[in-house]
Amino acid sequence: MQIHELKSPVGSRKRKKIVGRGKGSGHGRRSGRGQKGQSSRSGRAVVLGLEGGQMPLIRRLPKVGFNSRWPDEYQIVSLENLNRFKDGSIVNSESLKKEGLIRSSRKPVKILSNGDLKKKLTIQAASFSKSAQEKIEKAGGKAQLLVGNTVE
Repeated sequence: MQIHELKSPVGSRKRKKIVGRGKGSGHGRRSGRGQKGQSSRSGRAVVLGLEGGQMPLIRRLPKVGFNSRWPDEYQIVSLENLNRFKDGSIVNSESLKKEGLIRSSRKPVKILSNGDLKKKLTIQAASFSKSAQEKIEKAGGKAQLLVGNTVE
């Protein structure tokens, strides 16, 4: 058997409906659209959202939530990853970027309390979880909040 001898199975190829080509086609005169009215005209038949005088669904449902166009996207760093820094060093966004723990030194950093911190570090970040702050102070380090680019 060769490629030109192949045939598709019966019923797999359906002919496109041709409308408005006279009575003999079976779809003449009104082209299967019924008589007059909105759905017989050209263009969109029914405007989306209109429900014929009934209050539309989109207006019946309550407004919920808010999504900012410019959300604060924090870069998250776990405490266990900070053990790679030397004892007594200052950890900020530049040093985290050098170590490959964050992608951008411009976006804010949040420190989470996953794992344990075993070194005294001064950590400068935009945000800390409460438990992370406690673990840093328990290890003998400092958690310094950054507001803009300055330490509070």
